[in-house]
Amino acid sequence: MATKIRLRRLGAKKNPFYRLVVADSNAPRDGRFIEEIGYYDPTKNPAIMKIDEEKVLQWLATGAQPSDTAKSLLRKAGIMAKFHESKK
Repeated sequence: MATKIRLRRLGAKKNPFYRLVVADSNAPRDGRFIEEIGYYDPTKNPAIMKIDEEKVLQWLATGAQPSDTAKSLLRKAGIMAKFHESKK
């Protein structure tokens, strides 16, 4: 089973709120997921982002691939740098 770290959209129309989840790569965007590892609220100024760093590093170590947007958020939080350092 290939796993992805990606965003799951919640919130009302024109008022998005996202949860960062680990899901099977074949699951729909807002469908079943394995574990929730954080959230992101772009409507606030500045945007609010809370990510469980330990869970993310654990999933990345087991082979979960982040989507482009999730990778960007993880990079902003400094988690991708820690992951690459731990691989060396």
